Amino acid sequence: QVQLVESGGGSVQAGGSLRLSCAASGYSAWNKKYMGWFRQAPGKEREGVASISPGGVSTYYADSVKGRFTISRDNAKNTVYLQMDSLKPEDTAMYYCAAGTLYSTAYVFQSRFYQYWGQGTQVTVSS
Repeated sequence: QVQLVESGGGSVQAGGSLRLSCAASGYSAWNKKYMGWFRQAPGKEREGVASISPGGVSTYYADSVKGRFTISRDNAKNTVYLQMDSLKPEDTAMYYCAAGTLYSTAYVFQSRFYQYWGQGTQVTVSS
C-alpha cells in the first residue's frame, strides 16, 4: 500500500541538530510529487516547514526555519530528508512528511494539496 514513514525524531538541547527521514513506498511515481515537511505543536495549527520539487531543483522554506533547515530528496531511494540545525525550543512539534500534486507553487504549504501523509515523528527541543 501507499506509505510514507518518518524517522529520526527525538529529544535534543537547543542548538543541536537532527535529521529526519521519510521513506516512501507503494507508488511508482514518487519522483513526480512535491514532497513536504509540516509540523504541528500542541494548541497550534499545522504549518508548512519545507517543500521540494519533484526533481529536487527547487526548495521552499518557512521564514521561521530559513537558514537552519535543509530539505533534500534522493529519488533513487524514494526518500526525503529534513536536516535541522541550530534547533530552538519553538521547533518542538510533531513533524509530518507529505507528498503532493501542485500546479502552482502558491500551494506549496497548503495541506489540502498533499495527498499522502506519514504518521509523524516527534521532535522535542529543550532550553
